[in-house]
Amino acid sequence: MTNKDFKVFDSDMHCMEPPDLWQRYIDKPFRHRAPVGMQRSFYDAGYQLEGHIMPKLLEKGKTPPFNTSHYLLMDRLKQRFKTFSDRNWGPECQIEAMDAEGIDLAAIFPTRGLYAVAMDDLDTDFAAAIVRAYNNWIYDYCNHNPQRLLPVGLISPHNVDDAIRESRRVMTELGFKGVSMRPNLVKGRNWHDEYYDPLWAELQQLNAPMAFHAAMGPMLPEVGQRFGDNVFLRHVACSPMEMMLAALSITGGGVFHRFPGLRIGFLEGNCGWVPWLIDRMDDHFDMHFFVNLDDMPQPPSFYFKRQAYVSVEPDERFVAQVINYMGSAQILFSTDWPHPDSKYPHSVQTFLETPISKIDKQRILWDNTAQFYGIS
Repeated sequence: MTNKDFKVFDSDMHCMEPPDLWQRYIDKPFRHRAPVGMQRSFYDAGYQLEGHIMPKLLEKGKTPPFNTSHYLLMDRLKQRFKTFSDRNWGPECQIEAMDAEGIDLAAIFPTRGLYAVAMDDLDTDFAAAIVRAYNNWIYDYCNHNPQRLLPVGLISPHNVDDAIRESRRVMTELGFKGVSMRPNLVKGRNWHDEYYDPLWAELQQLNAPMAFHAAMGPMLPEVGQRFGDNVFLRHVACSPMEMMLAALSITGGGVFHRFPGLRIGFLEGNCGWVPWLIDRMDDHFDMHFFVNLDDMPQPPSFYFKRQAYVSVEPDERFVAQVINYMGSAQILFSTDWPHPDSKYPHSVQTFLETPISKIDKQRILWDNTAQFYGIS
């Protein structure tokens, strides 16, 4: 079986933004403060904001742990991606990579932009200007081939009114297919805090999906920070565990109950954790363990299976157990190109070797992602 048997919709592909994006696109009053992309190597997602460098991987003043495994990783990245880096990661590179994989359509997420407003004390007007600049740039980028490149907008959690305005702008004026935020908490607010209810209401009204997407090393609270300078341990922990916490808040905190038309994706965090987490929530619900029935009158699994989506990595074999638990209708395929986790140029073929049915592969490779992003 080859991917010619399937249409493929990548739910989470990434661009590599130019380092001067914000100098060119941010509103003029903020230009003197504009974030700056770094260029320390052929493959650098570094980002300077308000005197801080992200991703924040090491304590200040320490030397990066360049060891044998680091050089092996860089060699593998060069073999796969240097030809794109040499051409400045333009949209034609994105299409070329999609053609190599056999991907028909892709939702485009940021790389440097994953850190765009990842600081707790960022002032709200500046944060709004940063995401607005990124969204204007990605609109132009995807217009290289709008039939195949679908931009997902960034919104800022620093001010809920700004998030609402930008969601409305990108969905109604720019024609985006969804919006995204990091799962890390800003100003200590959980996602089920009533502060965010106006945003969930607006997204429901717009029929706009919202995707949580993590990346290691923000200037925000992060699960992996307890591991300090051990980047291996931090990276293993950061995305799936942040997704679990966000899913717990959204589901168990009553957001899905209050907004039954809201669709939320928990992306680039694997899917193998879903049966355990949802079953544990259901267990607490069944024994009435301090459950607030006003927030959640039905078992958590009811809401999660109705409104949540998760992504599967191409080589994630536990997807078979997830399908056995909740079916395949909420699982989205992701290549994560061109990040180190990506299996490019063998992502699709690797997934096709997964021991699941052809109908499940069809749903995961196309149907579910089309439903999530509202593509007929």
